[in-house]
Amino acid sequence: MGLPQRVGVITSAEYLEIERKAVFRSEFFRGEMFAMAGGSARHSRIKTNLLSQLNNLLKGRDCVTYDGDLRIKCPTGLYTYPDASVICSGLVFEDDREDTVLNPMLIVEVLSRSTEAYDRGKKFDHYRTIPSLQEYVLVSQEEPMIQWFFRNDDNTWTMNAVSSRDQSANLLSVGIKLSLADVYDRIDFTPQETESSEDDRRPVPRPPS
Repeated sequence: MGLPQRVGVITSAEYLEIERKAVFRSEFFRGEMFAMAGGSARHSRIKTNLLSQLNNLLKGRDCVTYDGDLRIKCPTGLYTYPDASVICSGLVFEDDREDTVLNPMLIVEVLSRSTEAYDRGKKFDHYRTIPSLQEYVLVSQEEPMIQWFFRNDDNTWTMNAVSSRDQSANLLSVGIKLSLADVYDRIDFTPQETESSEDDRRPVPRPPS
């Protein structure tokens, strides 16, 4: 998803009250809401491919795939909407409204030029504080490449990457292999499309660390 834009200073309870009635989604951190920027057609297509593949690979398992409409709360206080998440053994909610989840096992973000630094840096810092999170997956929309970070028993993270359509990302947390051929189905990385498909060139403020 896009980097957030600052729109106000409020409490987390006020944020949730506003967000539950809002047409557009916003992240929240340290008293401020940040409106989510829109994505490109390519971003949408890759995300659709990802969700379809995750759903098919996890069919019949005790792990369920959710799209970018599911709100996740980090222990740091960040409320956010990852492009995709996988939750196993049932949802753990923040409150009885059952619309904010605390226990993702796997989170996926589709990168763009305006979001990559945030998704790789501060946002990953927030995600790492989630006790249930075992794997963080970053999917490029500029080239066929997936990088993923797996949490080891000693709480360190190991990074792996694949960058060819004939390869697969072996996600140990849920025991599946994401095929790059399927993730990038109907995606053409020509220079003309790359230039025109960039989702948002405007500088957008990121949440504080």
